[in-house]
Amino acid sequence: MIRVAIVGAGGMGSVHANCYGKMENAELVGVYDIRPDAAQALAKKHNAAAFADYETLLAETRPDVVDVCCPTPWHREYVCRAAELAAELGIQGISVEKPMGRTLADCDAMIAACELANIPLFVAHVVRFFPEFVRARNAVLEGAIGNPAAIRTRRGGNMPRAWNNWYANFAWSGGCVLDLIIHDFDWLRWTFGEVERVYAKNLGETNLPASDFALVTLRFESGAIAHVEGSWADPSGFKVAFEIAGDAGLLEYNFNQPSTPPFRKALHNTDSTKGGVALPESPTNTDPYFAELAHFVHCLQTGNALMVSPQDGRAAVQIALAALESAQTGKAVTLR
Repeated sequence: MIRVAIVGAGGMGSVHANCYGKMENAELVGVYDIRPDAAQALAKKHNAAAFADYETLLAETRPDVVDVCCPTPWHREYVCRAAELAAELGIQGISVEKPMGRTLADCDAMIAACELANIPLFVAHVVRFFPEFVRARNAVLEGAIGNPAAIRTRRGGNMPRAWNNWYANFAWSGGCVLDLIIHDFDWLRWTFGEVERVYAKNLGETNLPASDFALVTLRFESGAIAHVEGSWADPSGFKVAFEIAGDAGLLEYNFNQPSTPPFRKALHNTDSTKGGVALPESPTNTDPYFAELAHFVHCLQTGNALMVSPQDGRAAVQIALAALESAQTGKAVTLR
């Protein structure tokens, strides 16, 4: 049985706690939050202990896993401290929510601390566990659309609200580029390879906390181009979509079309006299957050490699920070 301590009793902490509660091989033993009432409420729901002090949480629960779900600027502090105490307390692994860190220096410090402690660090990029995104990646890698050329992704809705309205604090959250469409940066890199160059426009600091919006163009080493749209300025609700075009066809997904199959393939027929054929497909109904954390726990118990490495988490942050730099300077940023 893997004993889990969660840092942060907000939205993601609650989601993660619910997932651990459904696992046969994991048990939530402690919750820490700087807000004692929030820690108490979440801990009570899962028959765990609540703590208002991080050191006390670690010392009294002696967890196998520390799962860091607090706001981004504090990821480094909690991850590094858990790594420092890993040998003494028997901590076997650490999970940290995306984005991995607010800066590359934060990411590097976490990587170094966990390498020194010889424990795995899992960066919770949950989009890799969404069935529709897994299906699309597999189709691309299997050559279903031929050579990928142009990709469009869209993600967003209203500006999120949380403790101290921290999403609206650009210095803390990095706006929708670092906090929101980093999901897409990670999935795109995972699917299409390394990013060579980044160009972006955004509202950024000038319009926070009212809203944020960004358009980011990525050029991959393969030559493919991705157009990534992120919005915290859409009052009509949350939307996710992608289109992947290659020389043999198109893949589409649109979360905003509940009346039609959300995932479609339109492939060029081998008979040049016939038009493309749309093949509706509906991925299985899977809780990606549960799948993500179950994967993490399974890897700890078996020694299998994690699907998302600390280096993957860092790479996604690097792309996001390059986009913010490009938006600020008005110039493309070359990564490789």
